[in-house]
Amino acid sequence: MTRPLLEVRDLERHFDGLKAVDGISFTVGPGEVVSIIGPNGSGKTTTLNLVTGTIPSHGGTITLEGVPIDHADTARIAEQGVARTFQNGRVFATLTVADNIRVGLHSTLRATRPFRSLSHLFLLRWIPLLAELFVAVVGTPYSRREAREIDAVVETEIHRFEARLGPRLDDPAYSLSYANRRRTEIARALALQPKLLVLDEPTAGMNQSETAEVLDQLLELKADGQAILLVEHKLDLVMTVSDRIVVMDGGRIIAEGVPEAVRRDPAVIEAYFGRRRAAGGSTRG
Repeated sequence: MTRPLLEVRDLERHFDGLKAVDGISFTVGPGEVVSIIGPNGSGKTTTLNLVTGTIPSHGGTITLEGVPIDHADTARIAEQGVARTFQNGRVFATLTVADNIRVGLHSTLRATRPFRSLSHLFLLRWIPLLAELFVAVVGTPYSRREAREIDAVVETEIHRFEARLGPRLDDPAYSLSYANRRRTEIARALALQPKLLVLDEPTAGMNQSETAEVLDQLLELKADGQAILLVEHKLDLVMTVSDRIVVMDGGRIIAEGVPEAVRRDPAVIEAYFGRRRAAGGSTRG
Protein backbone atom coordinates (compact mmCIF):
# COMPACT_ATOMS: atom_id res chain seq x y z
CA MET A 1 0.00 0.00 0.00
CA THR A 2 1.33 3.42 -0.99
CA ARG A 3 2.17 5.67 1.97
CA PRO A 4 0.10 8.88 2.01
CA LEU A 5 1.90 12.07 1.08
CA LEU A 6 -0.09 13.96 3.72
CA GLU A 7 -1.72 12.27 6.69
CA VAL A 8 -3.94 14.14 9.15
CA ARG A 9 -5.06 12.27 12.27
CA ASP A 10 -7.51 13.44 14.97
CA LEU A 11 -6.73 17.10 14.27
CA GLU A 12 -8.23 19.67 16.63
CA ARG A 13 -8.33 23.44 16.93
CA HIS A 14 -10.59 25.57 19.08
CA PHE A 15 -11.16 29.30 19.47
CA ASP A 16 -12.50 30.52 22.84
CA GLY A 17 -13.99 27.12 23.55
CA LEU A 18 -15.53 26.71 20.07
CA LYS A 19 -14.16 23.68 18.22
CA ALA A 20 -13.42 24.97 14.73
CA VAL A 21 -11.77 21.66 13.82
CA ASP A 22 -13.02 18.71 15.85
CA GLY A 23 -10.92 15.56 15.57
CA ILE A 24 -10.76 15.21 11.79
CA SER A 25 -8.67 12.65 9.89
CA PHE A 26 -7.91 12.41 6.16
CA THR A 27 -5.07 11.72 3.74
CA VAL A 28 -3.74 13.02 0.43
CA GLY A 29 -1.88 10.49 -1.69
CA PRO A 30 0.97 11.21 -4.12
CA GLY A 31 -0.46 12.89 -7.23
CA GLU A 32 -3.95 13.00 -5.72
CA VAL A 33 -6.34 15.96 -5.74
CA VAL A 34 -8.40 16.13 -2.55
CA SER A 35 -10.96 18.89 -2.08
CA ILE A 36 -12.53 20.05 1.17
CA ILE A 37 -16.03 21.50 0.87
CA GLY A 38 -18.70 22.53 3.33
CA PRO A 39 -20.87 25.43 4.44
CA ASN A 40 -19.29 28.70 5.54
CA GLY A 41 -17.76 28.33 8.99
CA SER A 42 -17.38 24.56 8.72
CA GLY A 43 -13.61 24.64 9.37
CA LYS A 44 -12.20 24.34 5.87
CA THR A 45 -9.74 27.26 5.90
CA THR A 46 -8.81 26.56 9.51
CA THR A 47 -7.82 23.06 8.40
CA LEU A 48 -5.57 24.48 5.69
CA ASN A 49 -4.05 26.89 8.21
CA LEU A 50 -3.23 23.96 10.49
CA VAL A 51 -1.72 21.88 7.69
CA THR A 52 0.53 24.74 6.56
CA GLY A 53 1.57 25.85 10.05
CA THR A 54 -0.18 29.23 9.93
CA ILE A 55 -1.76 28.43 13.30
CA PRO A 56 -0.88 25.69 15.80
CA SER A 57 -3.14 22.73 16.48
CA HIS A 58 -4.55 21.81 19.88
CA GLY A 59 -4.43 18.09 19.23
CA GLY A 60 -3.79 15.41 16.65
CA THR A 61 -0.95 14.84 14.22
CA ILE A 62 0.02 15.97 10.71
CA THR A 63 2.72 14.12 8.77
CA LEU A 64 4.26 14.74 5.34
CA GLU A 65 5.81 11.62 3.84
CA GLY A 66 5.79 10.17 7.34
CA VAL A 67 7.61 13.16 8.90
CA PRO A 68 5.68 15.08 11.60
CA ILE A 69 5.06 18.72 10.67
CA ASP A 70 2.32 19.66 13.15
CA HIS A 71 4.80 21.52 15.37
CA ALA A 72 6.81 23.11 12.54
CA ASP A 73 6.52 26.76 11.53
CA THR A 74 5.45 27.91 8.08
CA ALA A 75 9.04 28.34 6.84
CA ARG A 76 10.03 24.81 7.83
CA ILE A 77 6.87 23.37 6.28
CA ALA A 78 7.59 25.24 3.03
CA GLU A 79 11.11 23.82 3.07
CA GLN A 80 9.58 20.35 3.42
CA GLY A 81 7.65 20.97 0.17
CA VAL A 82 4.25 22.44 1.03
CA ALA A 83 3.19 25.63 -0.79
CA ARG A 84 -0.14 27.43 -0.46
CA THR A 85 -2.32 30.29 -1.59
CA PHE A 86 -4.73 32.19 0.64
CA GLN A 87 -8.46 32.81 0.59
CA ASN A 88 -8.10 36.57 0.31
CA GLY A 89 -5.11 36.60 -2.05
CA ARG A 90 -1.69 37.75 -0.87
CA VAL A 91 0.86 39.36 -3.16
CA PHE A 92 3.54 41.98 -2.53
CA ALA A 93 1.88 45.05 -4.02
CA THR A 94 5.00 47.04 -4.89
CA LEU A 95 6.96 44.10 -6.34
CA THR A 96 6.70 43.17 -9.98
CA VAL A 97 4.94 39.99 -11.08
CA ALA A 98 8.33 38.36 -11.71
CA ASP A 99 9.67 39.35 -8.28
CA ASN A 100 6.53 38.07 -6.57
CA ILE A 101 7.19 34.68 -8.14
CA ARG A 102 10.86 34.81 -7.14
CA VAL A 103 9.80 35.23 -3.52
CA GLY A 104 8.28 31.77 -3.69
CA LEU A 105 11.75 30.32 -4.18
CA HIS A 106 13.25 31.85 -1.05
CA SER A 107 13.19 28.60 0.92
CA THR A 108 15.07 26.77 -1.87
CA LEU A 109 18.03 29.16 -2.09
CA ARG A 110 21.45 27.76 -1.31
CA ALA A 111 24.19 29.86 -2.90
CA THR A 112 22.60 33.18 -1.93
CA ARG A 113 21.72 31.96 1.57
CA PRO A 114 24.94 30.40 2.91
CA PHE A 115 24.87 29.00 6.45
CA ARG A 116 21.07 29.03 6.28
CA SER A 117 20.88 26.22 8.85
CA LEU A 118 22.15 28.70 11.46
CA SER A 119 19.30 31.15 10.89
CA HIS A 120 17.11 29.23 13.34
CA LEU A 121 19.67 29.70 16.16
CA PHE A 122 19.17 33.03 17.88
CA LEU A 123 22.78 33.59 18.97
CA LEU A 124 24.23 32.60 15.59
CA ARG A 125 21.74 34.07 13.12
CA TRP A 126 24.06 37.05 12.48
CA ILE A 127 26.42 34.71 10.61
CA PRO A 128 24.04 33.87 7.73
CA LEU A 129 22.90 37.52 7.62
CA LEU A 130 26.46 38.74 7.05
CA ALA A 131 27.11 35.95 4.56
CA GLU A 132 23.97 36.84 2.59
CA LEU A 133 24.99 40.50 2.56
CA PHE A 134 28.44 39.58 1.23
CA VAL A 135 26.96 37.41 -1.53
CA ALA A 136 24.46 40.14 -2.48
CA VAL A 137 27.19 42.82 -2.74
CA VAL A 138 30.09 40.83 -4.19
CA GLY A 139 28.44 37.82 -5.77
CA THR A 140 29.90 34.39 -6.44
CA PRO A 141 29.86 32.07 -9.46
CA TYR A 142 27.40 29.86 -7.58
CA SER A 143 25.06 32.72 -6.72
CA ARG A 144 25.07 33.92 -10.33
CA ARG A 145 24.25 30.41 -11.54
CA GLU A 146 21.47 30.17 -8.97
CA ALA A 147 20.07 33.51 -10.19
CA ARG A 148 19.92 32.12 -13.74
CA GLU A 149 18.14 29.02 -12.47
CA ILE A 150 15.61 31.19 -10.65
CA ASP A 151 14.99 33.22 -13.80
CA ALA A 152 14.30 29.97 -15.66
CA VAL A 153 11.74 28.90 -13.04
CA VAL A 154 10.04 32.31 -13.20
CA GLU A 155 9.85 32.02 -16.98
CA THR A 156 8.28 28.57 -16.69
CA GLU A 157 5.59 29.76 -14.29
CA ILE A 158 4.86 32.88 -16.34
CA HIS A 159 4.44 30.62 -19.39
CA ARG A 160 1.76 28.69 -17.48
CA PHE A 161 -0.30 31.91 -17.38
CA GLU A 162 1.25 33.42 -20.52
CA ALA A 163 -1.83 35.12 -21.93
CA ARG A 164 -2.64 36.84 -18.63
CA LEU A 165 0.71 37.39 -16.90
CA GLY A 166 3.18 37.40 -19.79
CA PRO A 167 2.48 41.00 -20.83
CA ARG A 168 2.51 42.10 -17.15
CA LEU A 169 5.80 40.48 -16.14
CA ASP A 170 7.47 43.73 -15.07
CA ASP A 171 4.34 45.46 -13.78
CA PRO A 172 3.87 46.03 -10.04
CA ALA A 173 1.30 43.71 -8.49
CA TYR A 174 -0.88 46.61 -7.31
CA SER A 175 -1.65 47.41 -10.95
CA LEU A 176 -3.07 43.93 -11.66
CA SER A 177 -6.70 42.93 -11.75
CA TYR A 178 -7.92 40.78 -8.87
CA ALA A 179 -7.88 37.67 -11.06
CA ASN A 180 -4.29 38.32 -12.16
CA ARG A 181 -3.20 38.81 -8.57
CA ARG A 182 -4.64 35.38 -7.82
CA ARG A 183 -2.78 33.92 -10.80
CA THR A 184 0.45 35.54 -9.57
CA GLU A 185 -0.07 33.97 -6.16
CA ILE A 186 -0.64 30.53 -7.69
CA ALA A 187 2.45 30.93 -9.90
CA ARG A 188 4.50 31.87 -6.81
CA ALA A 189 3.34 28.73 -4.99
CA LEU A 190 4.12 26.53 -7.99
CA ALA A 191 7.61 28.03 -8.33
CA LEU A 192 8.55 26.09 -5.20
CA GLN A 193 7.79 22.88 -7.16
CA PRO A 194 5.95 21.64 -4.08
CA LYS A 195 5.21 18.09 -3.13
CA LEU A 196 1.81 19.36 -1.96
CA LEU A 197 0.05 22.42 -3.36
CA VAL A 198 -2.56 23.87 -0.96
CA LEU A 199 -5.12 26.16 -2.60
CA ASP A 200 -7.71 28.15 -0.66
CA GLU A 201 -10.50 29.23 -3.03
CA PRO A 202 -8.24 29.92 -6.03
CA THR A 203 -11.15 31.11 -8.19
CA ALA A 204 -12.70 33.48 -5.62
CA GLY A 205 -13.70 36.71 -7.36
CA MET A 206 -13.30 35.25 -10.85
CA ASN A 207 -16.00 35.20 -13.50
CA GLN A 208 -17.09 32.09 -15.39
CA SER A 209 -14.48 32.28 -18.16
CA GLU A 210 -11.66 33.02 -15.69
CA THR A 211 -12.79 30.09 -13.53
CA ALA A 212 -12.73 27.83 -16.61
CA GLU A 213 -9.12 28.88 -17.26
CA VAL A 214 -8.10 27.97 -13.71
CA LEU A 215 -9.92 24.63 -14.01
CA ASP A 216 -7.93 23.83 -17.16
CA GLN A 217 -4.70 24.71 -15.35
CA LEU A 218 -5.63 22.55 -12.36
CA LEU A 219 -6.37 19.64 -14.69
CA GLU A 220 -2.95 20.12 -16.31
CA LEU A 221 -1.29 20.06 -12.89
CA LYS A 222 -3.24 16.93 -12.00
CA ALA A 223 -2.14 15.27 -15.25
CA ASP A 224 1.47 16.14 -14.35
CA GLY A 225 1.08 14.34 -11.02
CA GLN A 226 0.87 17.38 -8.74
CA ALA A 227 -0.73 16.56 -5.36
CA ILE A 228 -3.28 19.23 -4.42
CA LEU A 229 -5.32 19.97 -1.30
CA LEU A 230 -8.09 22.31 -2.41
CA VAL A 231 -10.79 24.36 -0.71
CA GLU A 232 -13.25 25.73 -3.24
CA HIS A 233 -16.91 26.81 -3.24
CA LYS A 234 -17.50 26.36 -6.98
CA LEU A 235 -18.80 22.83 -6.93
CA ASP A 236 -18.68 22.20 -10.67
CA LEU A 237 -14.92 22.77 -10.52
CA VAL A 238 -14.56 20.59 -7.41
CA MET A 239 -16.50 17.70 -8.95
CA THR A 240 -14.43 17.87 -12.15
CA VAL A 241 -10.91 18.10 -10.73
CA SER A 242 -11.11 16.06 -7.50
CA ASP A 243 -10.10 12.43 -6.97
CA ARG A 244 -11.73 12.53 -3.54
CA ILE A 245 -13.83 15.05 -1.63
CA VAL A 246 -13.93 15.65 2.13
CA VAL A 247 -17.11 17.32 3.38
CA MET A 248 -16.99 19.28 6.64
CA ASP A 249 -19.76 20.69 8.79
CA GLY A 250 -19.38 22.16 12.25
CA GLY A 251 -15.68 21.33 12.36
CA ARG A 252 -16.23 17.63 11.65
CA ILE A 253 -16.03 15.43 8.56
CA ILE A 254 -19.52 14.25 7.66
CA ALA A 255 -18.69 12.53 4.36
CA GLU A 256 -15.69 11.52 2.27
CA GLY A 257 -15.31 9.76 -1.05
CA VAL A 258 -15.20 10.09 -4.81
CA PRO A 259 -17.19 12.99 -6.28
CA GLU A 260 -20.24 10.99 -7.43
CA ALA A 261 -20.58 9.24 -4.07
CA VAL A 262 -20.34 12.55 -2.21
CA ARG A 263 -22.86 14.17 -4.54
CA ARG A 264 -25.42 11.47 -3.63
CA ASP A 265 -24.66 11.30 0.10
CA PRO A 266 -27.81 12.23 2.11
CA ALA A 267 -25.76 13.94 4.84
CA VAL A 268 -24.10 16.17 2.25
CA ILE A 269 -27.39 17.00 0.59
CA GLU A 270 -28.85 18.01 3.95
CA ALA A 271 -25.85 19.88 5.39
CA TYR A 272 -24.52 21.55 2.26
CA PHE A 273 -26.72 21.42 -0.81
CA GLY A 274 -29.94 21.58 1.18
CA ARG A 275 -28.84 24.71 3.05
CA ARG A 276 -28.01 26.44 -0.21
CA ARG A 277 -31.45 25.73 -1.61
CA ALA A 278 -33.09 26.83 1.64
CA ALA A 279 -31.17 30.09 1.40
CA GLY A 280 -32.37 30.62 -2.15
CA GLY A 281 -29.05 29.60 -3.75
CA SER A 282 -28.17 26.84 -6.13
CA THR A 283 -25.95 23.77 -5.94
CA ARG A 284 -23.27 25.64 -7.85
CA GLY A 285 -20.86 27.41 -5.50
